[in-house]
Amino acid sequence: MTSDVLHFNVGILGHVDSGKTSLSKSLSTVASTASFDKNPQSQERGITLDLGFSSFTVDVPPSKQKDLEGFCSIQYTLVDCPGHASLIRTIIGGSQIIDLMILVIDITKGMQTQTAECLVIGEITCSKMIVVLNKTDMVPAVKLDITIEKMKKRMWKTLEATCFSGCPIVAVAAKPGGSEATASEALGIAGLISTLQENTYLPVRCEAGPFVFSVDHCFLIRGQGTVMTGTALSGSISVSDVLDIPVLGCSKKVKSMQMFRKPVAKIKQGDRAGVCVTQFDPTLLERGLVCSPGALVTIEAAIISIQKIAYYKGVVSNKSKFHITLGHETVMGKLSIFVCEDKSTNSQKSDLMTAQHLQWLNLNSQFDFSREYAFREELQNQNIVSHACLEEESNSSLSCHKEETFALVELDHPVTCAADALVIGSRLDTNVHTSSCRIAFYGKIVEAIADSNYKKTVLPQVKVFKCKSREGQVERATDRYTVIGKNLFKKETNLQAFANLKVCLSSGEKGVIEGGFGQSGKVKIRCPDGLSETTFQQYSGSSKRKDKGREDAGEEGGSKKEPVRIFLNFKRFVYDPDKSMIQS
Repeated sequence: MTSDVLHFNVGILGHVDSGKTSLSKSLSTVASTASFDKNPQSQERGITLDLGFSSFTVDVPPSKQKDLEGFCSIQYTLVDCPGHASLIRTIIGGSQIIDLMILVIDITKGMQTQTAECLVIGEITCSKMIVVLNKTDMVPAVKLDITIEKMKKRMWKTLEATCFSGCPIVAVAAKPGGSEATASEALGIAGLISTLQENTYLPVRCEAGPFVFSVDHCFLIRGQGTVMTGTALSGSISVSDVLDIPVLGCSKKVKSMQMFRKPVAKIKQGDRAGVCVTQFDPTLLERGLVCSPGALVTIEAAIISIQKIAYYKGVVSNKSKFHITLGHETVMGKLSIFVCEDKSTNSQKSDLMTAQHLQWLNLNSQFDFSREYAFREELQNQNIVSHACLEEESNSSLSCHKEETFALVELDHPVTCAADALVIGSRLDTNVHTSSCRIAFYGKIVEAIADSNYKKTVLPQVKVFKCKSREGQVERATDRYTVIGKNLFKKETNLQAFANLKVCLSSGEKGVIEGGFGQSGKVKIRCPDGLSETTFQQYSGSSKRKDKGREDAGEEGGSKKEPVRIFLNFKRFVYDPDKSMIQS
């Protein structure tokens, strides 16, 4: 493969039976070993059950020669994703290796449940989309033009609130006559290819850094070795380099590589290839990640930046469990949510930063252990588009969002992934026939936690706090500097833990808890600046006896005064093993 060929990955997503595989066939000229439903179960059931890969190559159009300078042709790798609701794990895995999405819609049915979920996945993982209205042959010729225009308007209206607003829409008939029809030429494909060319951009392709390869298919070629087909997610690798297979704890040397049946000596980020190694049983690795030595980490938990999906109607609450997808792996994970308010001293800079800029920083920063984070009971909608769209939306007029939201994700099982992997949270146990969105949130790892003893070694360093408050009343004043408080604690409370904490009185005085008083939960409070005359008179012994006498005599001056309340405010760090109480 020459260096003047741009490799561009296109995901084909949509509802089951919308014609995705037929569209892939009509576009492709080269098929991989796992394409067009070659899986026997796929052929038996008549639906796509796994990712399919194929490709075609076209020249760079004159209108894009400036943008794609240095390239003479574009090789499009098509990633045909399943559409059935139960296969959403596979869809999410396939969507993470694409540069552009084609959303296929049955023009006779319009938006369906999995169409909407695919749209959500697309927003998270890529920045460009083309909508394809398929099965135009199923619409009577006299109504075709009107139907296409109506569906286009409906789709553009639907997409207004997404980062794909105003995206191109193309009408085709990928397999005229349906699956039972004899061979017939697809309609509208030339227009789709032209639209695809016009929307092709130069993706970021970096050869530097560790090599990570997402394997989606593994098979044996007798006399050659085992071939792992997949997509390079980062870095580069050459023939004879060593490849780690972390999930199996072994390493293999690369014997040879091919890109759609053409031998290559090197592959880099974004390339779709087959990597051949020797003395390796292909049944041991169906799909997963392989890498250059030490490039991946096996994590027990992670701190992630997190955003709620606006279409998810459920609550993403603290301590709740979700299906956590990292690459091709999906495991259960428990959430703990916290936020960090923006404390930038440069107010002018802060005013200029849009919510999207802040989110971009959030998704690409390391976790700061020196800062304090406020505990949250649930994740709030922030109405910020996906990180994939941020660079193109940098001139947005959205107002500045002042909080960065994070979550600790504790996994039920260790997962091998990149240290900054994309994370998608879903509720896949929801009924597959439901019409609601099952994808709840997404984010990116900002701190990968590999230590299995992380609750004792790592979490105490994470300064997540809860604000606590208690309220009681002054019972009496023993002198002008000391009061006895009641109803602030229960009698079984360890009052020594609260010694030296500051309190405020509703009458304005400030004090410090000196310790317990008696056995009923009362406390002695010292007011260094002294009590006001009014407070002291109200709670001194002589004043109380006088008021009691006035009440007995029915005098007006004996009216009951408003009690002076005691306020205790402090914060406690959630992961502090000593459960210390902190006051500013």
